[in-house]
Amino acid sequence: MQRIRLRYTKRGRLRFTSHRDFQRAFERALRRAEVPMAYSAGFTPHPKVSYANAAPTGTGSEAEYLEIALTAARDPEKLRILLDESLPTGLDIVDAVEARTSGLADRLTASVWELRLDGVDPADAERAVAAFNKADAVEVQRMAKNGVRTFDARAAVVQLETHSETADRPTDQACAILRLVVRHVTPAVRPDDVLSGLRAVADLAPPVPAAVTRLAQGLFDEETGTVTDPLAPDREAAQAPTTAEPAAAAKAPA
Repeated sequence: MQRIRLRYTKRGRLRFTSHRDFQRAFERALRRAEVPMAYSAGFTPHPKVSYANAAPTGTGSEAEYLEIALTAARDPEKLRILLDESLPTGLDIVDAVEARTSGLADRLTASVWELRLDGVDPADAERAVAAFNKADAVEVQRMAKNGVRTFDARAAVVQLETHSETADRPTDQACAILRLVVRHVTPAVRPDDVLSGLRAVADLAPPVPAAVTRLAQGLFDEETGTVTDPLAPDREAAQAPTTAEPAAAAKAPA
């Protein structure tokens, strides 16, 4: 059985698709592309697809991940192209590798988010970010299944800063761009929780809903302060020489 790991996006209007909507669209794409899927056992078999840490509905993403199991081997790049052609524009398959290591979900420990705050002056956003970063704890509330839950939104935030970006907007329109790096903890701290925290510490309230996009997710590197590519170990394993190659080289005549 071959396992393939895929990175896909949610762009444009497709950011408003729920995770269940994507599941249905992806399973249709698997059938259209005639992918030799492995299926679960039981009375209602399902294709073996493992989804990892899907972004909330309404947020865009450049870094969503899943893994599929196949009954016959396929070239990952050719499979990526077939699946991408079978999905609507905005749900794009942008990377594919053969799974050669374990624990993909364990490598998704942090995310990089971009928060676009239209109608917010960058100077106001910078003051709010400074107040948030200075705080030891920022308590926010979120509605959960069992009622309103209060938790600290500050501890999970590794980095929060303003980011200059003017190329895609009129210069006379106020707009603040925030860059957020947050660890995946329990309870999960989402971008909207950080926005609630900015409102709590600095009364920052965007006049329109923020446009939120996940730029990356993976392991957080403590030394560099970056989030690393979770598919990199599989690529490295694919490029590593097999144990037979050194032996063959040793027997080769000089």
